[in-house]
Amino acid sequence: MKMKANDLNSYEELNLIAFDYARAGKTQDLKLLLNTGMSVDLCDYKGNTLLMLASYNGNIETVKLLIDNKAQVDKKNNKGQTPLGGVCFKGNFEIVKLLVENGANIHENNGFGLTPFAFAVIFGNTDIVEYFNEQDKNKSFKSRIYLAISKFIKRFKK
Repeated sequence: MKMKANDLNSYEELNLIAFDYARAGKTQDLKLLLNTGMSVDLCDYKGNTLLMLASYNGNIETVKLLIDNKAQVDKKNNKGQTPLGGVCFKGNFEIVKLLVENGANIHENNGFGLTPFAFAVIFGNTDIVEYFNEQDKNKSFKSRIYLAISKFIKRFKK
């Protein structure tokens, strides 16, 4: 089936609306779009997914909806970032926990050697670093160093 220009414009507009709903935490409105068959892993022109936008903006109910609909928790955008990486920058502990509990990788490399664990350290989010340290199955030396650095940075953040 070939799409007409008007159909294509309407489809693109619906995609933009979905991104706005994810950013704004309009969970029920986004749910309606997903129920019509819209992809839960829809990406914008930067590769950001609905989950990435909802997570970054602190919309926990929307994040839950997307995870319940099988959104890929480690899907990377065009810069190699995952939803967890963005949340570690913002510091939303509850969303971090939700993503990790649903399979997000705390060591997922963004292609430049940085991981969500590293972002939590860099931005002084000690509660997240401590949580990651608990979750780290290998209890690596790097994890212990990250924790020490995070506590050091936090002293200067106040």
